[in-house]
Amino acid sequence: MMTIYQLLPRLYTNRTCQNITGGSIVDCGCGKMNDITTDVLLRIRELGITHVWYTGVLRHATKTDYSAYGIPRQNADIVKGEAGSPYAITDYYDVDPDLATSIPDRMQEWEALISRTHQCGMKVVMDFVPNHVAREYRSVCLPEGARDMDDENFYLIDGEINIGSYHERPARATGNDVFHTSPSMNDWYETVKLNYEHHDTWEKMVAILMFWASKGVDAFRCDMAEMVTTAFWTYAIGKVKAQYPQLLFIAEVYNPRLYRDYIRSGFDYLYDKVGMYDCLRDVTIHRRPARDITWQWQATDDISGHMLYFLENHDEQRIASDFFVGGAAHKALPAAMVSILLQSNPFMIYMGQELGEPGMDVEGFSGCDGRTTIFDYWTVGSLCRNYENRLTADEQKLRDSYTRLLHIATEEQSISQGRFFDLMYVNGYSESFDDTRLYAFIRKSGKDTILVVVNFADEDLPCKVNIPQHAFDYLQMEKGTYQAVDLITSEASTLSLSTDSPVETIVPARSGRVYKFAL
Repeated sequence: MMTIYQLLPRLYTNRTCQNITGGSIVDCGCGKMNDITTDVLLRIRELGITHVWYTGVLRHATKTDYSAYGIPRQNADIVKGEAGSPYAITDYYDVDPDLATSIPDRMQEWEALISRTHQCGMKVVMDFVPNHVAREYRSVCLPEGARDMDDENFYLIDGEINIGSYHERPARATGNDVFHTSPSMNDWYETVKLNYEHHDTWEKMVAILMFWASKGVDAFRCDMAEMVTTAFWTYAIGKVKAQYPQLLFIAEVYNPRLYRDYIRSGFDYLYDKVGMYDCLRDVTIHRRPARDITWQWQATDDISGHMLYFLENHDEQRIASDFFVGGAAHKALPAAMVSILLQSNPFMIYMGQELGEPGMDVEGFSGCDGRTTIFDYWTVGSLCRNYENRLTADEQKLRDSYTRLLHIATEEQSISQGRFFDLMYVNGYSESFDDTRLYAFIRKSGKDTILVVVNFADEDLPCKVNIPQHAFDYLQMEKGTYQAVDLITSEASTLSLSTDSPVETIVPARSGRVYKFAL
């Protein structure tokens, strides 16, 4: 099973601990690629991680001046935050100088980090941003034979755009499809949209993908993939995989009606945000019943292996934020259990999620919105405590819980490649099974079988779990009495599997039972 750890190097290894709202890189410091050492990577691997997504590696617009190194300086009025958005790319062929210990050697430092990640037994995911670039995009690192973007690669608009001291004529459409000269502050005003009506854009973007694939990258996370035509993806992915067949493509697609179109175009995995993420968030905060989880996996059952589950990423609010569960990150453990154990598709965890990082800092551009900034220089407190070995008891307990779950997912064959059977249809509306707060399913591979029952309630819930004849037939299980172990608590117990009498258990509050037994 694929498990992804997303991190922003700018924040992840920053240990400056001098946080100044809206501060410069001198004020607040910045994490470096060289700081992601073998020891740091092995600690990520210990969680049960198979892939690391390094977010913000490509050079993007920033207010920090690197002109002394031949890097064009950006107009501050079209940069969001002091550090700038990782998705306002200024050079597809360059590495963010913020992340380099030696700026002239930034590409070599990135290549070394790729190599270290591989040596630590994990694979590398990096961003590909195909829909838009920064307004002042200009490559200064074009490899021999490559061509830079020009006017035909953008949507030109009659008139002039004026954003503070920045003036642009002819005007160009914004990354979020504003085709007039007055984008608002809520638009992606700092970016311009690429025009895929011209095949020249296709060829230039494929060349960029090939460049990074040649560096040893194992997967591309494709930003706002649904804003780019599927015809391009069919062409580009086909070209890249012809030369690098094992390379994976992950799409950020939010419209469920488009899921199958993008899978047909060649994507290996898609974000399941509008479906499973939204559902689990609502179930966690008791806005929807647990039984609704069934409808979410059923909606994508035919493409289940292509769906990437997550509970946090850089776009979503932190679980422990005041906007989600208000500091009680453990309350989302049942959602994590469902996301990680339900199917064999990938699961993604965001840096600090495993520690209960609340994301309630006022860093600068983004303000206090329950997210960890992607626009500012900052030190994230929980990450510092983690690598200085001074986690609080609650942080350590949560990290242990995520580690246990991720190892179950990657090491238990029933989870990584087993069959799945949802038990809710025979347990719904039962007096002995609260389907508003409990969710139950079975996973099986060979003789190994795992029964999972999770509890979203704030109190322990006794329950009786019915197992229908159809489950015995579909999973080829035999009825009988078996010795089981709860993989969460390591407690041994005896389970009687029968259609005549349910499995009785008490499921701890905001946790679950993961009973493993051999048939």
